[in-house]
Amino acid sequence: MTNPVNTREVILDCLLAVTKEQAFLHIVMRDVLSKYAYLDKRDRSFISRVCHGTLERMPEVDGIINQFSKVPVRKMKPVIRLILRSALYQMLYMDSVPNSAAVNEAVKLATKKGFFGLKGFVNGVLRNIDRNLDKITYPERADFEEYMEKRYSILPWMTQLWRTSMSDEKIEEIGKAFLTEGPTCVRVMVDRLDTATLKKRLEQQNITVSEHEKRPDVLYISGYDSLGAIPEFVEGLFYVQDTSSMEVATVIDPQAGEVGMDVCSAPGGKAIHAAMLMKEKENCVGNGNYGIVMARDISPKKVALIEENIARTGMDNIVVSVQDAMELDVSMVEKADFVIADLPCSGLGVLRKKPDIKYRTSLANVKELALLQQEMLRVVCQYVKPGGRLLYSTCTINRLENEDNVETFLKEHKEFTKKVQQQLLPKDGKQDGFFYCLLEKGAE
Repeated sequence: MTNPVNTREVILDCLLAVTKEQAFLHIVMRDVLSKYAYLDKRDRSFISRVCHGTLERMPEVDGIINQFSKVPVRKMKPVIRLILRSALYQMLYMDSVPNSAAVNEAVKLATKKGFFGLKGFVNGVLRNIDRNLDKITYPERADFEEYMEKRYSILPWMTQLWRTSMSDEKIEEIGKAFLTEGPTCVRVMVDRLDTATLKKRLEQQNITVSEHEKRPDVLYISGYDSLGAIPEFVEGLFYVQDTSSMEVATVIDPQAGEVGMDVCSAPGGKAIHAAMLMKEKENCVGNGNYGIVMARDISPKKVALIEENIARTGMDNIVVSVQDAMELDVSMVEKADFVIADLPCSGLGVLRKKPDIKYRTSLANVKELALLQQEMLRVVCQYVKPGGRLLYSTCTINRLENEDNVETFLKEHKEFTKKVQQQLLPKDGKQDGFFYCLLEKGAE
């Protein structure tokens, strides 16, 4: 029986939603893969990889198309340029797809979408590239901004920003890391199941599992169809979270009986981790004096997402509420032993997972976010009691939102001292870029 779903048409619709309608890739993919859950694993994987890969390498792909097309990419009709981009991605980076098939399917798709008059153009450009793959050129490294754009799909403004605090060699390492495919990182809910048992159960489902070299509560998984199809995920026995993000709760070191607050909590991973660490403390075993984490976010929709993850993981020492981090809750001033302030940021550390971020962000946006973060810190730091801790973190890579913000905060708040600060860079397809700083408020 012929598959009634044209996977390449699905891909085109996804790419149009992201590039034309400014939808978020991870949300588009979640909805699409849910809609087509009945497709076999291979088709779903194909849709996911081509969508992600096309957006991930779009500047590189555009540069190659421009070498072989008389019409520059920027002047092409949106549908045509996306058909060319996704077809070329398949030709360059998917060995399972014959180049001839990628070309033929692109021509068919252009026709189906009403561009019969341009099918010859699509065919000509792609076949020209296919005949001359060995003639594709890239900029010289001496022109570093263009080199990073065409070789690693790092936009020039990003390279300019990073050059203010990093060497070209380090920036190129970051570019390579973003293009490195990696497994899904999960944190085992060790209060409910030990890591070895979870590993065995996952492997029995033909899921590829490997252990973290240092953290006993971390596994890397791959080769699965969808998380929702894994019983252990549905049961809340593990939580998808990057190791860099796990550092937040680990460094803040929640103690049993403490009152903690996570001010921008959705989807809730850090709050859940902190709550679990509270339960692990020996002095609360048997008496239920776990302490509490107050997980907050700005909208009912975000709060519902937190509640969904709390319900799945079974944490009973988290209280969720709608609260804008920019508005002071006077009832909680100096009431929290620790505050997690993982604030809205440019997200430049997670481009491996969310490549569309770089197309909706700019240097001006980064500067605006840095000011917003400063305003939020001025509010949420008031919740920290004397002797308490404030953990500021972002999933981005730049001084404006990270180190500079900490310096600004410390100049304005002499009662806080810096205890630990770390900028983590993406690495090996197994670690995102992430920043955190632990600040301690002096005891009165």
